[in-house]
Amino acid sequence: MIDLQLEVQRASCCVNLPSDEKIRTWVTAALAGRRDEAELTVRIVDADESRQLNGQYRGKDRPTNVLSFPADLPSDINLPLLGDLVICAPVVAQEADEQHKALSAHWAHMVVHGTLHLLGYDHVEDADAEVMEKLETGLLAGLGYPDPYAPMEESAAQPRAATD
Repeated sequence: MIDLQLEVQRASCCVNLPSDEKIRTWVTAALAGRRDEAELTVRIVDADESRQLNGQYRGKDRPTNVLSFPADLPSDINLPLLGDLVICAPVVAQEADEQHKALSAHWAHMVVHGTLHLLGYDHVEDADAEVMEKLETGLLAGLGYPDPYAPMEESAAQPRAATD
């Protein structure tokens, strides 16, 4: 059992956002076997806030689906603080539509993906991307979601699950 302190902040006007319980389930799946205890915040935002943060921290003047801000604690401080995720609701909804994915499946992917970033996983190098994508695919399959990296025609052929 993971001791998870999760705060969900909703700063978005979008509808059809996942419940706190769903977000907890997705974070817990990503943490399982990797962390016994964690404290993190998931902030759901609109495009303006995402654009501002993406510009400030990544130098990109556009909103993005998920930003991960790992906690940067000194090594002698032993706290379960993992960090923060900022997820842009309109970008997630637009990507789900464009990629012919169920909205709930894409939300699950973004939460799992961001949580793995907080744990230190990355996809800058091809080898690291392969490891991270395989892990994401397995975690999402365990949650009942299809492969998020399947070609669009394969994803489109799969039945769409109901959204939250």
